[in-house]
Amino acid sequence: MARMVLNETSYFGAGCRKELPAELKRRGYNSALVVTDKDLVKFGVAKMVTDVLDNAGVKYGIFDDIKANPTVKNVKDCLAKFNELKPDVIIAIGGGSVIDTAKAVSIIVENPDFADVVSLEGVADTKKRGYPMVAFATTSGTAAEVTINYVITDEKAHRKLVCVDPNDIPTLAFNDAEMMMSMPKGLTASTGMDALTHAIESYITPGATPISDLLSWNSIKFIAENLRTAVADGKNAEAREKMALGSYVTGMAFSNVGLGIVHSMAHPLGARFDIAHGVANALLLPFVMEYNKPAALAKYRDIARAMGVDVNGMTDEQAADSAIEAVRKLSVDIGIPQRLSDIGIKESDLQQLSEDAFIDPCTGGNPRKTSVKEILEIYKKAL
Repeated sequence: MARMVLNETSYFGAGCRKELPAELKRRGYNSALVVTDKDLVKFGVAKMVTDVLDNAGVKYGIFDDIKANPTVKNVKDCLAKFNELKPDVIIAIGGGSVIDTAKAVSIIVENPDFADVVSLEGVADTKKRGYPMVAFATTSGTAAEVTINYVITDEKAHRKLVCVDPNDIPTLAFNDAEMMMSMPKGLTASTGMDALTHAIESYITPGATPISDLLSWNSIKFIAENLRTAVADGKNAEAREKMALGSYVTGMAFSNVGLGIVHSMAHPLGARFDIAHGVANALLLPFVMEYNKPAALAKYRDIARAMGVDVNGMTDEQAADSAIEAVRKLSVDIGIPQRLSDIGIKESDLQQLSEDAFIDPCTGGNPRKTSVKEILEIYKKAL
């Protein structure tokens, strides 16, 4: 059996944000809470949407106090702003941090028993669909606008709460490449590699289906063909469009079939050391691919092909190695740090990271059964 939970309506293409007023009007929404972050306000990205709201006469208030790894406090503060405004709809403008915060607020508004936020961890038994929400993606990486997942950092426990809830998916999703043009090179690189990690992990997870395979494989291909260009020339419209599509498409896949231990190992890096999620995923991906190779050999041949490798005449082992090398080379080419030591991690940190990673919800989706000891060995290789 396979299940696909998707947005009610999604828009793609440069300028598609202009369709927002008609969608709000059709649903009778006249006021909004705009959830974003301070950088997106500072650099005028949020304004690209609020200008549309202004022109349509839609009233709104803004909440922009969100960290790169959003916290329980961020959610509670945003919820307080919601309760102050009492809007008809929540409009999230941002990457995963912003959209994840908005998802948590959306769920709590309709399911107040979870107002402590921490009880949302895992597959929470919420009864009602979240409050109406529109998500504008400003990065091509997290696919938070199309997934049923969100991640909030419990700052007191120094761990990430991975939440999975079909009730949280935004009603409307917008992927407007014009809103992604101002992303700096580093953010383009890390979020692009985050999307590639989603695509590869969802392709090799035991829960994969023929539908998710179709989505994941094409996403790998889109990213392999366009990420270097998007990093080198952020104004390249075609590359931005393809990266936006690649991120969304793999979101459709992994949201419904799961991920693996790249994410399990990246989450504690973010929770304990505030490492950007995309950077953590990108750095760990080749090392975890090496570890998982025996459990996904045939699919690694497909990954190599999607990465642009000519695998004719190669054995499965050779093709798998070429897939890993292609991923590593892409990471190097776009400036991703290659060692945990490069981002401040010490060997003394690895045991706790391994224990945290092993109990992460994503561990169950890995194609190779693992242990704290084996995860520790991967961390050591990546150090």
